[in-house]
Amino acid sequence: MQDFASIEWFVLAALCAATAAAAVWWLSPTPRRRGMGHDLLAADGRTDAVFLFDDNSLIGWSSGARKFIGDQAENFDWSMLRDQLARSYPGLPQSPGFLKDVGPLVLSGTAAAESREAHCEWIDGVTRVQLRRSTLEEQNKSLDQELTTLRAAVHQAPYPVWLQSEEGNVTWSNLAYDNLSQKIRGRNADFSDPLFTDLHDPMTSGKPERISIPLPESKKKLWYNVSTTETEAGWLCHAVDVNAVVDAEVAQRNFVQTLAKTFAQLSIGLAIFDRNRQLVLFNPVLIDLTALPANFLSSRPNLLTFFDRLRDQRMMPEPKSYSSWRHQMADLLEAAAEGRYQETWSLPSGSVYKVSGRPHPDGAIAFLFEDITAEVTLTRQFRSELEMGQSILDQMDEAIAVFASDGTMTFSNTAYGSLWQMDPEASFAKVSIMDASRVWQNTSAPTPAWGEIRDFVAGCDGREAWWSRVQLRDGTPLICKVSAIQNGATMVSFRTPETAALPACQERFPAITQG
Repeated sequence: MQDFASIEWFVLAALCAATAAAAVWWLSPTPRRRGMGHDLLAADGRTDAVFLFDDNSLIGWSSGARKFIGDQAENFDWSMLRDQLARSYPGLPQSPGFLKDVGPLVLSGTAAAESREAHCEWIDGVTRVQLRRSTLEEQNKSLDQELTTLRAAVHQAPYPVWLQSEEGNVTWSNLAYDNLSQKIRGRNADFSDPLFTDLHDPMTSGKPERISIPLPESKKKLWYNVSTTETEAGWLCHAVDVNAVVDAEVAQRNFVQTLAKTFAQLSIGLAIFDRNRQLVLFNPVLIDLTALPANFLSSRPNLLTFFDRLRDQRMMPEPKSYSSWRHQMADLLEAAAEGRYQETWSLPSGSVYKVSGRPHPDGAIAFLFEDITAEVTLTRQFRSELEMGQSILDQMDEAIAVFASDGTMTFSNTAYGSLWQMDPEASFAKVSIMDASRVWQNTSAPTPAWGEIRDFVAGCDGREAWWSRVQLRDGTPLICKVSAIQNGATMVSFRTPETAALPACQERFPAITQG
């Protein structure tokens, strides 16, 4: 039994050793099959170099490949080969596995390539790259194919291409040029006579220049950007249709002119700054309001220069310091970009400007300058007159209250507040006729006069003036007069009988108030 077990262990050890040897041979950096590797490295007289890869690892190479590999044979891989060949052989795969999926590739080398072709293929797990020279017949065939492709590409190009001799004659043209010539001159025109008669500018500048062709029996023109290249056969010319661009420029120019005419009629100064914060549009009123010279505004100053000049001209409030001025400008710009800037400038000259900033499309900003001096002066004058009128009425002994047509109290004097012990200005809420009549009723003897006053203010009955005697709870007698004034308002006045004669209008409720 022990001998039999020993034999089994011996056989198992032999099998393991054989398997290990096969694995080492299979994973060897040389080709997996020496006969196959020899065949794959075999080359003809037109082969310059052969590379064999197992996945990304280099496992074999020909003598001609050594100048690419150098001393890096142990570390050389697919990515290193691609780095050297990709520029000369465009289209070399990123990974050898690509060839397994798509099949063999034949890549044509560029003018810088020493070999004319690179043959790449995947053979039984091995990737083979062969650099080889093509035969004269293959080269001629390739050149013929390339020439045919180039001719077709130029002839079918969507824009006119033509060759013009030094004498100015057209010696060759493509289909787009021929179609344009027929459209303008007809089918029987001399094709040697150039459509674009003056090519001096593009020939001299060496860059595209805009040239027009007049349409027959029309005032319209066709516009093209024409570029020229000098060759041994003459001047090779290209024309790109820019009619859409020209139409857009004309439309934009007309639109700007329309805006300028519209803005010229405004009484508000307008200054528009583009996304680079340069002045691109202003109206004549801005010159009058800011006293800035037209040549300065036409020079397209930036936003900070514009406001600096306003500050120098004393056309804006004087800042406390220059540093605070810069911070103020930064805040102004931010607020204008968000549409939040709106201020009233009181100038040293006494003028008052309303200035607002608004965002415009494409990052532009517009500033509006409005002279509101007259409006502010009128408002101040009106307020002064109101204050004077209030002061005069406050000096009167007669208590007066005025109610608007909607029943809210709009005015009262000092005597009214003292009489009824109320101050309408002490509360944000408006005092109504109901609120006032409730105070009157609570502090006086019963009388139907309060209800009549409420109806009078509401406009329910006739609006003829009347008066009535009322009496406070402390026994003080009062004469209450109700009168209609302008805009549907009502004035209610209270005085003692001793201060003046009785009103000339009709008296109401005489028997009730005298008891």
